[in-house]
Amino acid sequence: MSVLCYNKGCGQRFNPEQNNDENACTYHPGVPVFHDALKGWSCCKRRTTDFSDFLSIVGCTKGKHSNEKPPELIKSEVKTSEPQLKPKNNEYVMQSRRPVEAVTRPSPDAPLVRLEQKVSSSLKQSLEKLKLTADNGPTNKEENSDEIKVGTTCKNAGCNKTFLDAGSNEEVCVYHPGVPIFHEGMKYWSCCKRKTSDFNSFIAQSGCTQSKHMWTKATAVNKIVPCRHDWHQTGGQVIITIYAKNSIPELSYVEANSTVLNIHVLFEREKHFEHKMNLWGVIDVSKSQMNMTPAKVEITMKKAEPILWARLELPPPQPEKKEQAPDSNEEDDDDDDDD
Repeated sequence: MSVLCYNKGCGQRFNPEQNNDENACTYHPGVPVFHDALKGWSCCKRRTTDFSDFLSIVGCTKGKHSNEKPPELIKSEVKTSEPQLKPKNNEYVMQSRRPVEAVTRPSPDAPLVRLEQKVSSSLKQSLEKLKLTADNGPTNKEENSDEIKVGTTCKNAGCNKTFLDAGSNEEVCVYHPGVPIFHEGMKYWSCCKRKTSDFNSFIAQSGCTQSKHMWTKATAVNKIVPCRHDWHQTGGQVIITIYAKNSIPELSYVEANSTVLNIHVLFEREKHFEHKMNLWGVIDVSKSQMNMTPAKVEITMKKAEPILWARLELPPPQPEKKEQAPDSNEEDDDDDDDD
């Protein structure tokens, strides 16, 4: 008698007494992943936006048929009294063997530990070249001099005015205090977000803030700036990518406990990126690390449990609404009637 194969992606019938072929079944050993309108399987890289195409994705593993039902798929949840914290992306995870009530989220107040830092050889070479360029630049006497040479360009982004004489110090500087962001073909400044797909139009955008010209970079050292970052996940890891060029290992670090991440990255000599987040899930700090390359910083976090995260961070708690006592309103009405 033939029975149905429960391997995901197979759906064929087979005879259990003749189930000897190691290559008879083509299936997916992973779990379905629905994220940002993309659908696929955690065990292979193919993704599609069409649900019918998702169902027709051919399995990536071969083996024997199986008539054992897999564990049920349930929506991932955060144990909270706020219903709005439920996942929005229809992600699914394998059901835990332990009851949800038995899973206790570690305290966010636990001490933070610095993650292991790994610096690529290419980043070391890039920083060494920048150091040699700085050493071969202006002398210390020229750097410390208060004299501004004619033709010096304003260092504020988007200004492009040049120093002509003392009257240039009285001009109003119109500039962008933010950073340029290039994402999915669009170009804009983080401070005003006027998006365009044309690079020349982006360069020509007038500033959104007025101040005085900055003829030297001395005032811009260690300026805290926003920095583009995103994240993705696998079955056992969550990876955060920070697009910071030429980050400085000695002055950059990431601290974490099981549910909190604190990021400090100094890059391009003068820019400082800071971000603290309450993680959606729980991580194993001892098996997490920080990887630094010339173009980016990657934070690889080991999941404490192999479940899919619905998002990277927990949303901030909503303030409780204070209910007005009805007696106070009645007293006011009585006072109005007396008047």
